[in-house]
Amino acid sequence: MIEVVIDTIRMSLMSQYRVVILRDQTSDRYLPIWIGPCEADAITVELNEVTSQRPLTHDLIRSVIREMGGRVVHILINELHNDVYYARIVVDVNGKEIEIDSRPSDALAVAVRVKVPIFVNESVMERASIHPEDDVEQSAPPPNEEAGEDRLSAFKDFVNSLDLDELDDEDN
Repeated sequence: MIEVVIDTIRMSLMSQYRVVILRDQTSDRYLPIWIGPCEADAITVELNEVTSQRPLTHDLIRSVIREMGGRVVHILINELHNDVYYARIVVDVNGKEIEIDSRPSDALAVAVRVKVPIFVNESVMERASIHPEDDVEQSAPPPNEEAGEDRLSAFKDFVNSLDLDELDDEDN
């Protein structure tokens, strides 16, 4: 098992879904997992320490486990089949470990609430993890150039090509 932490949650510009990025604590690997907006919000709310007046669903799960004498030990993202991740919430009840099937997004939302480690099976990391690009530094602008200047040049050219006098003539 590989211990990971939540590195970031990002929004897709193409859909309503979010992607949670888990970072391997011992190497330069990242595991992206697509999650729904509600689960992303549930994780983000807790990471940002925002309090709600009433318990949210994952707060309720935490309370039920606690009230029934259990203690969440860790969560484990244990499988990947047909691009679908599977997770387990591992709970200790009177010295006996019970594994509860869960979507990774719900397991992560519980993990951040009870502040337990997050693990990923090595086989899942092998299949689905990504490494940052080795050539990121090469794509950075030279030290003399202002960052982003090249990206904006096409926009500047377009703006400079506009004939604003024609717009004034059309309004009259």
